[in-house]
Amino acid sequence: MKGYCLFDNVEVHDLAKLEMYKEKVAPLVAKYEGTYAVLGGRFRVVEGTWAPTYLVMIEFPSYEKAEAWYFSEAYAQVKALRHDAAMANGVIIEGV
Repeated sequence: MKGYCLFDNVEVHDLAKLEMYKEKVAPLVAKYEGTYAVLGGRFRVVEGTWAPTYLVMIEFPSYEKAEAWYFSEAYAQVKALRHDAAMANGVIIEGV
């Protein structure tokens, strides 16, 4: 089963820091064999009251690989940059 990290960047506080995060995160995602399946773009809520803002979904070969990336020491430093730059929601999902 594959693993996915889904983030909704709800509010950006510091665009410059978010740009630094984007530059640093891509090599770490690749190191854990992740690929971006969704990076912003158009969407339409068709059920419920969910109001996403800017969706990002990263696909990994397994749930374990997604967790290994998210909880890695290397990503912790980069993640802190994102936390300083924006408010987001995120989940790790197991899927096909």
